[in-house]
Amino acid sequence: MVSGEFLQSPLSTQHLALIMSITVTGTIERRDIGMGVWALVTDDGEIYEILKGADKSLLKAGQKAKVKGQVREDIMTIAMIGPVLEVKSFELFNSD
Repeated sequence: MVSGEFLQSPLSTQHLALIMSITVTGTIERRDIGMGVWALVTDDGEIYEILKGADKSLLKAGQKAKVKGQVREDIMTIAMIGPVLEVKSFELFNSD
């Protein structure tokens, strides 16, 4: 049995964050679902819904980016277009 204290401890939270951290490269898209959502679409066609509150310089349709973040399995959205990605950092690529 896992206690609430164990789940709340800084060590277990940090460990969980490391397990769920990902780096994904793809194209930023705006999807017209509900009020609208931002997505990162990989070259393989995987779609990640970008969690609200991401840096506005990332959120430009058509731009390519390498995004580091966490897949948030504890969040559900109305759009439900794919796993929710909480952006921690990103690198933009020139569109040349």
